[in-house]
Amino acid sequence: MNKPLFETQIINKDGVNGVAYVNTSKGLRVVTSSPLNNDPGTNPEELFGLAMTTCLNATIQSLLKARGFANESKVESTIQLKRESSGVGFFFDVKLFASIKDFDFKEAEQIIASAEKRCPVSKLTQGAETLEIHTVPYS
Repeated sequence: MNKPLFETQIINKDGVNGVAYVNTSKGLRVVTSSPLNNDPGTNPEELFGLAMTTCLNATIQSLLKARGFANESKVESTIQLKRESSGVGFFFDVKLFASIKDFDFKEAEQIIASAEKRCPVSKLTQGAETLEIHTVPYS
């Protein structure tokens, strides 16, 4: 078994009606709320989007650096909460748009595809039918 490089413990006792937090004295605390109301707070859709875009972009940047490039990269996401067609349950429809500034588009596609295979969060979603990652021109 591989030794962990990092470990964290996240606790949520309230679902989307309260607080979730990192279990350390200086850990992050976030107010949670349902995306279906106007209450202040964040929700699973936003937290997933933050995790996915941050991890994928960090992996893209690592691959660029390993190849001797310092180009800027960016990952944007759109996360939609949808109801299952059977009417029971919900799912996320996720679209990610990744780009590398001042970089050949075909090479960017290759690096982004490689990042998708290496990114730890992306590995958790491999095979998901409702997640798409697109390479787009940098803007």
